[in-house]
Amino acid sequence: MSLSHVKIIELVSDLATPIAQKHGLMLWDVEYVREGGQRFLRVYVDSEDGVTIDQCEAVSRELDPLLDQADPIDEPYVFEVSSAGAERALKRPSDFERFIGSNVAVKLYGAKEGRKEYVGTLLSYTGGDVDIETAGRRVSLKKPEIASVRLRIKF
Repeated sequence: MSLSHVKIIELVSDLATPIAQKHGLMLWDVEYVREGGQRFLRVYVDSEDGVTIDQCEAVSRELDPLLDQADPIDEPYVFEVSSAGAERALKRPSDFERFIGSNVAVKLYGAKEGRKEYVGTLLSYTGGDVDIETAGRRVSLKKPEIASVRLRIKF
């Protein structure tokens, strides 16, 4: 059975969510990508208390046979389960709401004021538009110009 990219992500999300919850985790994201000529199916999990390697392994062990049974991908792929990470991508409105006040890096498709990346404090998120404070000023970035938003660790 071969499914579309979106359907694969939906199916894997549906399978992974209860397994993650069983282990005290939440499903953060599912990615199905091609890198270096290889396909990768990545499941990212998160928790307020952090994520251990043992938790990732437990989710992987339970999810793997369900993926074999559902067989949503008709080509070879590498399956990984990992933590969302400290510098995770923010994608859903709930991600942005949770991290208002956090340091972020916003990458743009094209340059704005001579820059393709802005790093600063996330001030607001409205319908895909993002406001950050950087270098003491507020910068408003519109959804069509934003390529990605990631948390950025401040040292």
